[in-house]
Amino acid sequence: MNSAEAVSCGERLVGLLEAYGIDTVFGIPGNHTVQLYRGLDNSSIRHISPRHEQGAAFMADGYARASGRPAACFLISGPGLGNAITPMMQALADSVPMLVVTAVAARRDLGMGEGRLHDVPDQSALAAQCSRFSHTLMDPEELPKVLARAFAVFSSARPGPVHIQIPLDVITQDAGAVSTVPWPPVLPPAANSDGLKTLAERLCDAETPMLLVGGGAVGAGAEIRELAERLDLPVVTTVNAKGLLPRGHPLLVGGSASLTTVRQMIAASDVVLAVGTEFGETDYDMLFLGELANPTWLARIDIDPAQMCRNQRPHLALCGDARQSLASLLSLLSPLSPLSLGSLPEDGGRKGSGAARVAATRAAMLTEKHWNTEIQAFFDDLQESLPGLCLVGDSTLPTYYAVWQYEACAERRYFHSATGGGTLGYALPAALGARRVLPEEVPVVALIGDGAAQFTFMELASAVQEKLPIIVLLWNNNGYREIREGMLADAITPIGVDIDAPDFVAAAIALGCFARRVASPDALPEALKEAQSKGIPAVLELPESAFLSGPVDSWY
Repeated sequence: MNSAEAVSCGERLVGLLEAYGIDTVFGIPGNHTVQLYRGLDNSSIRHISPRHEQGAAFMADGYARASGRPAACFLISGPGLGNAITPMMQALADSVPMLVVTAVAARRDLGMGEGRLHDVPDQSALAAQCSRFSHTLMDPEELPKVLARAFAVFSSARPGPVHIQIPLDVITQDAGAVSTVPWPPVLPPAANSDGLKTLAERLCDAETPMLLVGGGAVGAGAEIRELAERLDLPVVTTVNAKGLLPRGHPLLVGGSASLTTVRQMIAASDVVLAVGTEFGETDYDMLFLGELANPTWLARIDIDPAQMCRNQRPHLALCGDARQSLASLLSLLSPLSPLSLGSLPEDGGRKGSGAARVAATRAAMLTEKHWNTEIQAFFDDLQESLPGLCLVGDSTLPTYYAVWQYEACAERRYFHSATGGGTLGYALPAALGARRVLPEEVPVVALIGDGAAQFTFMELASAVQEKLPIIVLLWNNNGYREIREGMLADAITPIGVDIDAPDFVAAAIALGCFARRVASPDALPEALKEAQSKGIPAVLELPESAFLSGPVDSWY
C-alpha cells in the first residue's frame, strides 16, 4: 500500500466481520496473518489465543453451539489450517457454523511447489473436504460477495464450516474502495404449503403419532413444544436436540433411538414426524443393534434436500427451515384438530394419551441393561448442584451414557463430540468457547476422560489467561478404556491403550487453576459448588473406581 490512509484487504475483512456481528476471533497469529491483526486492533472484536490451532477451532465450535451464531478463526497457512482440520470435520458432521480464515501463498506461487513457507500443494482442496465450501480470494473486490455467501450458508442452508483463504499479495492490497456494508441476510425457506397440509391432516388423524427431533431443529424449541402439546405427541430427541423440550416435560421420552424400548415405540407409531435429523448411526444405532426399521408412515422436514435421500426413506419429504416450517404447520392445525396436552377427547382416535405412552416407555427404559443408576445419580448431582448448566462432553464413558440418560434444561445447554466426528480433546476448548458467549450466571462444565484430556489439556492456560472460568470434570479410568474393551471383545491383546497420565491436579494448579480429586460421589456436590465459587478455571478429577461400584455393561 502506498498511502498511509489506505485500508488493507485484511483490515477490510475485519471491519466486515464486525458488521456481520462477529464479536470474537479465536486464533494464533503468524507471519502470514499479521495484516488481519492490524484490523483487529482497530475493532471491537475480542481475540482469544489458544495454545494450539486445534483449540482455536474447537473454541469456535463451542461458541457457535452455545449461541447459535457463527464464530471465526484466524489461522496461518499450512500447519495452522492443518491443525484445524479435525475440529472442522467435527463441526461439519454436526452442522456448526464456523468461519475459518487463513492465509495462503501469493497468487503467483499457488500450485508451483517451490518450497515456500507453509506451502501445501492445494490448501483449498484440503479444506474443502471439511467445509461447506472453500474459496480463494483473488481480489479484494470479491470480499463482500464471498462473505455474503458464507453468511447465507450460516443463515439459510445446512450450516457448517466455511473456509476463506487470502493470498499473501492480496491480504496487503488496498481495499479502501471495497464496500463496508454487508449484503442483506438471506432468510431461510419454509416447507411446501401443500405438503404441510398433508402432514397436518396425517398428524391429526393418527392413532399413535410421535416426533423425532434432531440438531437441525435447534432454534425451534417454542414451535416443537407447541406442536407436541397441541397434538399430544411424544418427543424423542437426538444428542444435538437435547433441551428442545425441557427436562421433566411429560411428553419428553428422553433416552435415545439407540435403545430397544425407544425403537419399539417408534415401530408402534403410525405417523412419525422427523425434524432436522439425519438418522445417523451415532444417534439411532449407537448400540449396534442394526438399522432402524422404517416407520409405518414417515415425514421428514430438513433444510438440506440431500438429507431426504439418506438413511430413512420418507413417505413425505419437506425441504425447509425447521422453525419456519413448523410455524407454518402450526398455522394449519387450528381448524383441523382440538387436541392438546391433557384434553384429549375420550372418543378421539388416539390409542392412549401421549403422556401415558411416554411414561410407559420411560419405565421400560429403566430396565434396559444399558441404563446405569450410578451414572444417572452423577448426572442428577450435576444438575442439582449447578442449576441451568451448559454441559460439554468428550468421548468418555459417562458421555456415552449421556446419549440416553442426560436431559438438558434448555436448548444449546448440552453438546458433545462422541457422535458425528467423534474426536478426542473436544470438550475442554469447546467449553471455553461456550463460556465466552454464555451469560455469567450459566455454569459451563467440560466432561472429559483422562485420555482425551491429554489432547488439549494446555488450553487450561488459555482459560486462565483469558479469564474463562469453566469447570473441567476429568473422568479418570486410566487409559483408553472403550478401545481396550473393544480389543478384548475381538480377542485382540490390548496394545497402546494403557497410557501413563500426569498428576492432573498438580498440572492444573501449575497452570493457575483450582483443582482437587473427588474421592466419592457423596463429595461431588460440595466440590462442584466450591469450584464454581472460585471464579477461575477449575479441574475436578473423578476416579472412575470411586463413582462406579463395578464394571459397566459394554455394548461390544
